[in-house]
Amino acid sequence: MPNWLLPEYIQDMLPEEAWRIEGMRASVLELLRRSGYQLVAPPLLEYAEALLINDGHDMDLRSFKLVDQLSGRTLALRADITPQVARIDAHLLNRQGVARLCYAGSVLHTQPAGLMRTREPLQIGAELYGHAGLDSDLEVQRLMMQSLSLLGVEGVHIDLGHVAVFRALVQRAEISEALEIALFNALQSKDVPAVRELVGGLPKSTQDALLALPQLYGGVEVLQRAQQVLPDCDEVRAALNQLQQAALQLQPLAASVGIDLAELRGYHYHSGMVFAAYHAGSHDAIALGGRYDDVGKSFGRARSATGFSMDLRQLHGLLEPQALPRGILAPLNDDVALQETIARLRAQGQAVVVDMLGDAAHHAELNCDRELVQRNGSWQVAEIKH
Repeated sequence: MPNWLLPEYIQDMLPEEAWRIEGMRASVLELLRRSGYQLVAPPLLEYAEALLINDGHDMDLRSFKLVDQLSGRTLALRADITPQVARIDAHLLNRQGVARLCYAGSVLHTQPAGLMRTREPLQIGAELYGHAGLDSDLEVQRLMMQSLSLLGVEGVHIDLGHVAVFRALVQRAEISEALEIALFNALQSKDVPAVRELVGGLPKSTQDALLALPQLYGGVEVLQRAQQVLPDCDEVRAALNQLQQAALQLQPLAASVGIDLAELRGYHYHSGMVFAAYHAGSHDAIALGGRYDDVGKSFGRARSATGFSMDLRQLHGLLEPQALPRGILAPLNDDVALQETIARLRAQGQAVVVDMLGDAAHHAELNCDRELVQRNGSWQVAEIKH
């Protein structure tokens, strides 16, 4: 096999993609900076146990692991940056009030997360710690939608769910952990016959509520049906109320807002409202987020937390192709006036490319549409004539 071939679902980024994604990264981070979020940059690898928390089984399957030659302990290449940011908040910053943190960096997956996805996503996101109310959920949801709009991704549908609904139902019924896992899997695939078989031995009210969950998806009107068919308990009532308020706030920012009460993505990781953004150009969600109040406990300090993340490489694929800005061609010449002109143009933000070969046959590769020519004793910019 040729040594220039890359592993499956691993790709190089060529100049057009790499420069555009770098601009996307900078734009989103600037939006987050202006919103009060502070940048952190965790390492690419850590001890495995620091990365495999809460949702440990799923993360374990997604993570590349190796043995540290210094300590003999198992290291893991990060498959998600969120646990690292939670560690920084809980253990290093140790702030007592609200902390807003953001990040951008590559993660590695043992398997692609969806159709046509890379195993090396460029993850960017924001996390808010120290506030348990709906206002913090809304802040990160708005930031996610604003980030997508800033990048030029329009026509976004957002789905809202709340893991507290399912959790309240199974806790009230005091079911076994094995049955809870089986119900979780059946609900994720909306397999109603499987759910019906699993709930056969439960109280009638719990059976009816769990069987209703796969049907409780659609527009915001789903919440009215949910109030009628789900138990009237504090946890369910609070969750439905939060979803109602979030949907109203997000409707002006999204093409459409949906509700899915069987959406339990990250059930063992998230603790409250979850949300996902979808676009017609992608089979998979283009941005994800939710509340995860218990993650910090793994690092010695549980903190209320909510956040979102997205893959800039996936988002780049939704955008119209865009050519690189063209530059100015300069001859290879030690003339002082020429060097001063080149420096001045570069200081103004222009790309000036020195033509080292002096061969017109290669000019197209240099991506220039203008050139520096000497006229009347000075160097001037002129259009390249083909």
